[in-house]
Amino acid sequence: MKSTDNMKTLLTAAALSLAFASYAQDSTVQMASPLTFSGYVEAYYSYDLNKPVDHNRPGFLYSHGRHNEFNINLAFLKAAYNTERIRANLAIAAGTYMNANYSAEQGGLKNIYEANAGYKLSSNKNLWLDIGILPSHIGFESALSKDCWTLTRSLAAENSPYFESGAKLTYTTAAGKFAISALALNGWQRITRVNGNSLMSWGTQVVVKPNERITLNYSTFLGTDKPDSSRTWRIFHNLYGIFQFSDRIGLTAGFDIGTEQVAKGSSKHHTWYSPVGILRYTPASKWAVALRGEYFSDKDGVIIITGTPAGFRTSGISLNLDYLPVTNVAIRLEGRTLHSEDDIFVKNERGTNNTKAVTFSVAVGF
Repeated sequence: MKSTDNMKTLLTAAALSLAFASYAQDSTVQMASPLTFSGYVEAYYSYDLNKPVDHNRPGFLYSHGRHNEFNINLAFLKAAYNTERIRANLAIAAGTYMNANYSAEQGGLKNIYEANAGYKLSSNKNLWLDIGILPSHIGFESALSKDCWTLTRSLAAENSPYFESGAKLTYTTAAGKFAISALALNGWQRITRVNGNSLMSWGTQVVVKPNERITLNYSTFLGTDKPDSSRTWRIFHNLYGIFQFSDRIGLTAGFDIGTEQVAKGSSKHHTWYSPVGILRYTPASKWAVALRGEYFSDKDGVIIITGTPAGFRTSGISLNLDYLPVTNVAIRLEGRTLHSEDDIFVKNERGTNNTKAVTFSVAVGF
């Protein structure tokens, strides 16, 4: 009789234990925190065959910009808060990318990679309003090398905004095949507006994804990045398509074109443009090869000032080899050459029309 009672007690305890475990598991799921933390570190070594004595690569390259030294391109820690109708992001960063791209900002703003808050305006539609320091709505490349097809950024990406500060209204269809955004901005890649500039800048973005293998994008910028006394209007268009032809072969093709008034009130405009194409081949799950061709024409020096007769008219080609041992790690090697019409580069204290570099990087997301 006693043995039977003990058995009943053990069975009851086991049942209670299983029930509590099941309840605890359900509670954990239900009580999962909307606050998450993540991070990113990309270390690199780049060797420029022109051997710049100050260890700085050409000034129009804002990523992986140091020659012949081991350094950090970008490292950040990020906190994200996400609920059904509220979201917020804060990322504090350091690295040579931050030094180059945030040089115009003051104090602690130099280290803010991202800081924004958003609210879903509709209970049944995917309509969001986000305000703060945001990733740029322009271009198919971001500062996170691990998420891009090539180790270094294209000339088009380096010379258009990586980030922006303002307000963004975005509507996305339920299936995610179409999204449209309207933006009010402080300027062209600026957190703090230019002194003496009383006007907002504006932007739009349309993204179409007819299927999982195709992404089409059209983004615009309209505004001025100068004080009112010398205001010149800038209009910029960014178009690109990402086409995944098969599991192994993909193509990204982009074209940027911008115009800016020659002077305040002038009917004449300077124009710059940049086509770029990247062909990527993935022979195995852990390996990828990418070939990039690009050209950037800015003969009037709106974006890149050279002080030479032809201005900045530069073509480039690069070859990229990636090893991806796990999903959050990218080990990459890239060779890149740039060739200009004028002698805008320096080698052995003399002008030259080309530069070549080899860059190696290890990027880890966590």
